[in-house]
Amino acid sequence: MKQKTLSNKIKAKGVGLHTGHEAILTLHPAPINTGIVFRRVDVDPIVEFPVSPNLVGETTLCTTIVRDIAGSKVKIATIEHLMSALAGVGIDNVYIDITSDEVPIMDGSAAHFLFLLQAAGIELQDAPKSFLRILKEVSVSNDKGGVATFTPYEGFKLNFSIEFDHPAFDNTAESMTLDFSSTAYFKEVSRARTFGFMKDMEYLRSKNLGLGAGLHNAIGLDDSGVMNEEGLRDKDEFVRHKILDAVGDLFMAGHAIVGEFTAHKSGHALNNQLLRALMADKSAYEIVDYRDQEPPIDYGTSKISA
Repeated sequence: MKQKTLSNKIKAKGVGLHTGHEAILTLHPAPINTGIVFRRVDVDPIVEFPVSPNLVGETTLCTTIVRDIAGSKVKIATIEHLMSALAGVGIDNVYIDITSDEVPIMDGSAAHFLFLLQAAGIELQDAPKSFLRILKEVSVSNDKGGVATFTPYEGFKLNFSIEFDHPAFDNTAESMTLDFSSTAYFKEVSRARTFGFMKDMEYLRSKNLGLGAGLHNAIGLDDSGVMNEEGLRDKDEFVRHKILDAVGDLFMAGHAIVGEFTAHKSGHALNNQLLRALMADKSAYEIVDYRDQEPPIDYGTSKISA
C-alpha cells in the first residue's frame, strides 16, 4: 500500500462553528513523508502546524492546535472533521492553508470535506504507507466517567458508547462499533453532524464559543428534542458523530492506526490524552508498513455527495 496525496490543489470557503470567522481553506499536494501540515497563511511569517498529539492545546468542544510563536499563541480550531475526512480517504501527505483561526464547519459533518478531497483527486506516491500498530493495552480515564482504551487488533476498530439524559437520546443507540474501512466510514459515519444543546448556548457565547453555530451546520437540541426541521440523518446520528470525531482526533498520531479503540463518554480531551499516553510508552506501539503483505485496513474507492 502506497502513500497518498492530492492530485490537484483545491479551495473551499466557510465559517467557523465557534469563532464565526470566515476562512478560505486551500489544500495542496505534498511530497512523500510530509505528513499532514496545517499552515496559517494570514499571519506573517506563515506558521506551520505538522500534526502531532502534542500540538493539541485546547479541547473545549473541539480540537484546537496551538503554537507559541515569539510569546504569542497562534491557533487553528475545530480541525477534527477535516482530519477525520483525511483519515477516511487515507491521505498521508497534504498542506492545508487557512486564512483564519478556525476550520470552516461546513454542514457539521465530514461529508463536504470528503467531496472536496475527491474533487481534487487522489494520487498514489512511490513510497510505502506507514501505520501505527498497537502492541499492548493503553487506557486513560477522567473524573466524569469517561474511559478510552487502545488494545491490539489487526485492523482498525472503534467501539464508542455515549450517555446523555435527554429525550432526544431515548430512541437512539447509545453504542456503536465501526470496523474501519473507507467504505464503512463513508457509509456509516461521514454524514453524521455535530450536535449541541440550546440550554448551553448563552454560556458558550459568553466564552466566545458557538458564535457561528446554527441549525444549518449542527443538530440543535431543546428541552423536548431535535429542533432541525429535517430531523436526524440517521436515528443513531449522535453516536455516529462521536466516532467521526474520534477518527479525526486519533489521526493526530500522524499515521493510520492498526488497533482497537474503545471509549465510553470520551471527547476531544480524553482522545488526545490517550494518544499522548500511547506515545509516552515506546513499548506500546510500533511504526510498520505492509509492503510484503496485505494491509489490515481497506482504503477503497467509495464516493460521497456533499
